[in-house]
Amino acid sequence: MASPIALARTLLVALCAAVLAFAPVQAQQGLTVSTTVSWTWEEVGGDDHAAVFDDEAALFDDDPLAEDADMAATRRYAPSETLATLGRARAHYGPFAVIDAATVRMAGDVTSATPRQFAAMLAAFPGLKRLEMVDCPGSLDEEANLILARAIRRAGMETVVPSGGSVRSGAVELWLAGTTRRAASDAEFGVHSWADDTGREANDYAASDPVHAEYLGYYREMGMDDAKARAFYALTNSTPFDEVRYLTRDDMARFVTLH
Repeated sequence: MASPIALARTLLVALCAAVLAFAPVQAQQGLTVSTTVSWTWEEVGGDDHAAVFDDEAALFDDDPLAEDADMAATRRYAPSETLATLGRARAHYGPFAVIDAATVRMAGDVTSATPRQFAAMLAAFPGLKRLEMVDCPGSLDEEANLILARAIRRAGMETVVPSGGSVRSGAVELWLAGTTRRAASDAEFGVHSWADDTGREANDYAASDPVHAEYLGYYREMGMDDAKARAFYALTNSTPFDEVRYLTRDDMARFVTLH
């Protein structure tokens, strides 16, 4: 017959084994996995502090965006090979890369920090007048997006979607902000309805609801007459938030003047 001490030891060992066996299951139940997509840059050569992408090809890899459909609409097609040769940038500010004294390229989402980054860039490079929108998925902060759009307009910038370029979702509003607008024949514009924090989309609200006034007012501010503003707003909202409708350069020319 085992002694009380030996019996206690046996029970203690059994208890520890049970705890260890159960612990991983509990840990798995509470596990949260998150994925972060980031843009990386590398300073290179000389005293001019030029900057290039650490991996330029990664800039145009749509896989990170495609994995998270709620983040932004994905591209319709693979970007043209010419976009993979961006060349050197003199400086970078969030999604912006300053190419020369007059030109800045944009690739990436608008966040709450982007308007401040844009302001800092203009303070450092006041001669910037051309915004090339290379691969712009949209906005993670709609209020910041409209602030940025109006800042682009105040700066008197030309907005350009180059050959193979793509602007989607809230980035279309940024392109509309240009004092002059250009787009290559193969540029793509992806639009869809907005959705609020509760998941309600534009068409879930009555046509008379004041919630629509902000967008209609913005489109008129950017040069559309009332009829075109309403038509464009209706077009974007005809596609659900989690889908995307692609428009061409000619489609956009129905609503605004292109140069």
